[in-house]
Amino acid sequence: MPTRPSASPIWIATQDDLLKMTDAITAEPLLAIDTESNSLYAYRERVCLVQVSTPQTDYLADPLALTDLSALGSLFADSRRQKIFHAAEYDILCLKRDYNFTFNNIFDTMIAARILSYPQVGLGNLLSAWFGIELEKKYQRADWGKRPLPQAMLDYARMDTHYLFDLRTRLERELKEKRLWELALEDFSLVCQAVPAPADNNGGTCWKVIGGKHLSAKETAVLQALCAYRDQQAQRMGLPHFKVLSNTLLLELSHAMPRTLDELKSVSGMNDVLLKRHGTGLLRAIEEGKRAKPPARPPRQRPEKDVLNRLKRLHEWRKTLAGSLKTESDVVLPRVFMEHIASENPQGLADLKELMADIPWRYRQYGKAILSVIHRQEEYEDSL
Repeated sequence: MPTRPSASPIWIATQDDLLKMTDAITAEPLLAIDTESNSLYAYRERVCLVQVSTPQTDYLADPLALTDLSALGSLFADSRRQKIFHAAEYDILCLKRDYNFTFNNIFDTMIAARILSYPQVGLGNLLSAWFGIELEKKYQRADWGKRPLPQAMLDYARMDTHYLFDLRTRLERELKEKRLWELALEDFSLVCQAVPAPADNNGGTCWKVIGGKHLSAKETAVLQALCAYRDQQAQRMGLPHFKVLSNTLLLELSHAMPRTLDELKSVSGMNDVLLKRHGTGLLRAIEEGKRAKPPARPPRQRPEKDVLNRLKRLHEWRKTLAGSLKTESDVVLPRVFMEHIASENPQGLADLKELMADIPWRYRQYGKAILSVIHRQEEYEDSL
C-alpha cells in the first residue's frame, strides 16, 4: 500500500538547489516525472513546473526561476535510469519544445493501463480503484505561471508523481503476466520519439477557426483580418486567443460585417466590455478585410483511391481485432503506422518489416495478417 507524504516537497528555484537535487538522486534507478504548463493563461504556453520524485522525496523545480535546466535534460536522456510518467506524451512534447530535451527509458502508467484494457486510465481513477487514494482535481486548470504558488497547489503538484512508483510496480507485473511487456516497451519507446509541432503564428489564421471554411470569399477575407487583429491583441496582452475574442464572435462579425459601433453592439456575443476594449479595432479590421484579397486555402492533397481502399481495409481489420481483444484500436496498430503502410503498399514481409521497424512486436504478431489485408482486393481484381 503506498505511503502518504510525510514531509513537504522540496522547492527548487536556484542553480544551487538544482545541483543539490541532482546530487541527491544520482544513484536512483527510478524517477517519477510530471510537468505543469500555463496554456490557458498565456499567449505562448510554457512549462512552469517540473515535478521530480524519488520513492523518498518529492521535488518541485521552477523553470521560471532556473536559468539552466540542462541537469534535468541529462536525467531525461539517461538510458540507465527509468523515468515514470502518467500520460507522458504531452509532458515530453512540452519539454522538447521549450528545452530541446531528449528522452530515453520511460514507463508510462497510462499507456500501460490502456494496453491492459483498463476502462478508466486517468491517474485519479487508477489510484482510487487500487489504493483508495483520492487526488484533488481542483487545480488541473490552474495558472501554474503565477508566483508564488500557494501551498495547496504545491501539495497538489507533488501528488502527480508521489504514487507513480507503486502504480508502475503493479502495472509492470500485470504486463509481464499477460505477455504484453514487449508491446508496452514498444509504446514507451514511441512516445520518447514524439516531435513537437513546428512553431507557427499561434493560430492567427482563419483556417484554424472551426466553421471558417464555409464562409464566402469576402467573409473569409474579413475573418482573416479579424484573426490577425486578435493575434496582435493576444500578444500585447500575453493571453491565449480565446481569452481575447472567441472564435464564435469572429464568425458572427465576419457574417454581419458591421460598419458602426451601434451595428457592432448588436452582433451576437458582443458586450459592453468588448465593445469598449476592441470596438474601434474590430471595425478597422473588418474594413481592411473587405478590401483585402481572400486568403488562399491551404493545399490539401487527397490520397489516391488505392491508398484509401487499403486504409479502409486496415481500419476495418484493426477495429475487428481490437474488439475481439477488448482493447482500443490504436493499441493494435497506431494510426500513423496504419496510414504509412497503406501509403507505401509493401509487397512482401521484408518491405513491411522495414515499415514496422519501430514496432517489432506488432510486426511479429500481425505482420502476415496486415500484408494479407492490404492485398486482398488487389488479388481479387487481378484474378478477374
